[in-house]
Amino acid sequence: MRKNWSREETILALDLYWKIPFSKIGKTNKLIVQLADLIGRTPSAVGLKIANLAHWDPELQARNISGMKNTSKLDKEIFEEFYGRWDQLAYESEIIKSSFGLTETDCYDGVDMSDIPTGADKESVVKTRVGQKFFRESVLGNFNYQCCVTGINSPLLLRASHIKPWRNSDPLTERTNPKNGLCLNNLHDQAFDCGLITLNMNYELIFSKELKNVKMNLGTRDWFYSFKGKKIFLPEHFLPDKKFIEYHNDYIFIQ
Repeated sequence: MRKNWSREETILALDLYWKIPFSKIGKTNKLIVQLADLIGRTPSAVGLKIANLAHWDPELQARNISGMKNTSKLDKEIFEEFYGRWDQLAYESEIIKSSFGLTETDCYDGVDMSDIPTGADKESVVKTRVGQKFFRESVLGNFNYQCCVTGINSPLLLRASHIKPWRNSDPLTERTNPKNGLCLNNLHDQAFDCGLITLNMNYELIFSKELKNVKMNLGTRDWFYSFKGKKIFLPEHFLPDKKFIEYHNDYIFIQ
């Protein structure tokens, strides 16, 4: 018999929802298959649950896009509880994964936990690292795993770049907020981070005058400048928040 979804399973589904493009929600998606294996459900059931959660997404509603309408009271409760509380969603998801039998190494993919002290300090560091991991995964998924400037689509060459820098961002509302992120290739990530490029309010690429002092060969310069004034590829879930772009223009960008 079909069993009802638990709170824990629904949290894991919501966590995954933010990490995959809406157009790629389906039973063959490898991330959906992995979650299905973890919680003992079919990929079809997990894909359907994620589509149900999408029904409550205000980002999609604003674009007249709707997920499945046969959603539950629990779906609505979980979505409303964690929407905007990305750090808490990421942390609780990792705790739940460990309860399903994943080891700490499995949960904190690529994060070395051996040098972190126990107690409150460890919890704080874990939350920070889990938040960073969630931010990268959600931003790359939001932009369909391609650089929003060049279209480069190899994860090895991509960064989840903060618009408002991590160091200046509110730890609860901004650091792990996908609206504070751009998916950029390594070169454009560095140029954005140091203020050589930015975006205007139409999501078009603006170049600093300082770029003319950067030495590069003619082919590289022609390629780099070919994107000047071009609009970035816009994401599926979260448009970059213009308040973060305004901050970058005011405090990071070199006029």
